[in-house]
Amino acid sequence: MLSDIEIAQAATMEPIGDIAAKLGIPLANIEPYGHYKAKVHLSYLADLPAKPDSHLILVTAISPTPPGEGKTTTSVGLADGLSHIGKDVMVCLREPSLGPVFGMKGGAAGGGKAQIVPMEDINLHFTGDFGAIGLANNLLAALIDNHVHHGNTLDIDVRRITWKRVVDMNDRALRDITVALGGPGNGFPRSDGFDIVVASEIMAIFCLATSLEDLKERMGNIVIGYTRDRRPVTARELNAEGAMTVLLKDALAPNLVQTLENTPAFVHGGPFANIAHGCNSVIATSAAMKLADYVVTEAGFGADLGAEKFIDIKCRKSGLRPSVVVIVATVRALKFHGGMDHGTDEDLDALSAGLVNLERHISNVRDVYGLPAIVSINKFTTDTDAEIALLTERVKALGAEVVLANHWADGGPGAAALAEKVVAACETQSSMTFVYEDDLSLFAKIEAIAHRVYGASEVTADKKIRTQIKELEAAGYGHFPVCVAKTQYSFSTDPTLRGAPTGHSINIREVRLAAGAEFIVMVCGDVMTMPGLPKVPSSEKIDVIDGAVVGLF
Repeated sequence: MLSDIEIAQAATMEPIGDIAAKLGIPLANIEPYGHYKAKVHLSYLADLPAKPDSHLILVTAISPTPPGEGKTTTSVGLADGLSHIGKDVMVCLREPSLGPVFGMKGGAAGGGKAQIVPMEDINLHFTGDFGAIGLANNLLAALIDNHVHHGNTLDIDVRRITWKRVVDMNDRALRDITVALGGPGNGFPRSDGFDIVVASEIMAIFCLATSLEDLKERMGNIVIGYTRDRRPVTARELNAEGAMTVLLKDALAPNLVQTLENTPAFVHGGPFANIAHGCNSVIATSAAMKLADYVVTEAGFGADLGAEKFIDIKCRKSGLRPSVVVIVATVRALKFHGGMDHGTDEDLDALSAGLVNLERHISNVRDVYGLPAIVSINKFTTDTDAEIALLTERVKALGAEVVLANHWADGGPGAAALAEKVVAACETQSSMTFVYEDDLSLFAKIEAIAHRVYGASEVTADKKIRTQIKELEAAGYGHFPVCVAKTQYSFSTDPTLRGAPTGHSINIREVRLAAGAEFIVMVCGDVMTMPGLPKVPSSEKIDVIDGAVVGLF
């Protein structure tokens, strides 16, 4: 059996100009990066007329487990399936971060016969977007310390600088560091730390900005820290926003690539959903809605994290509205939620116990978000007929559609049935609803998420956190949405609590203002904004042999 990378390397790709032509994009309006990837000019996309009848399809999943669910694979397979049944379609995905590529996941461009290509390029540097985001972030960090070194006319309190440096790699040693050691010439020593690029506010701004002008405005609004009298200091006061925008000017144009079946794809931006808002760029998704009748996009991790943030942050800010939500599930992952740690033997009891996780996600999508839900089952050869029958029966009992999909093995034809269900659902009337309204207090907003989506009984926070939240509201940030940073593995903040727990407590450990991105990050549990590498990282399997990359799955 061929590996994912071997399948991708054997693909027959079309020149990127031909992919652009399928979308009606003239060659003069793309900037090729080699033969098979290109940037599409922002000016061209901005001038495109709206397509009022286009449909946005959101792909999400159950709470992820070590076996994996195949959300990106399903997104790609569904796009190819829609193309297979004759629909005009694009897929919009996030760019992979090098942290998980070299950490736990290996490649992150789909799998089997449902991949985006060129797979190696997409997983490794791509068009340099993440490098530009990291440079813009770290330029601001350097300007902060430089301002302090040269007299500190803004009276920045070095104890209250909140802006961190970033790197696109898992590196636990950089979580907490001391900078500017070595004497007066190197600046004022202070405690600092790194986040991974995908957790940075620059990444969030990059993915929520609607234009170059909007990007620059948001950059200027970033709060980097506070003065000694607790006044917030912005990047605009450091005259940083212009240079930062210059570094991101080319990166802001979406990246055009293709699937194995030559379906057009935008791959642009990549915030994590467990520590950021988990969606690809507004610019890419909005542009795709002008270029195709059906647009497939994904939100990171489960429907409690990625889908909630897609709706409460991305849709709230952009005006985008999905027509239908596809929830990806596998039998083996559901058995894991039911207590089965290892093995592939039939276990109907474990499957039945684990199905509560899927059922909670269906309920959230349909009853909380107000959208039709279709369950896509990624079938494995180890799944038994009895297990598939039980899963199908339980989903149908909830009144939701369920489809057995084989896109991993068969590509677009294997997702044709799913595509037909999606098209039918897009024709039904639905009205998306937010989990909370803008005028609620910040604490009430996270309580709404905790109660309505996570099944928690309470939200707790110590006096310091509650005071900080009140201060943010007094400063005029109370209308911002909330971005919860927590484990992706459970509805709770305990990654070992599987299934669909209820009555648990959500504790807010830290609050971060993202004034440029226009949301408030509430860190709950032990989630890290700078992940570490596992004992045996994926990098140990990645190599170059006879000039070809191997080991990216």
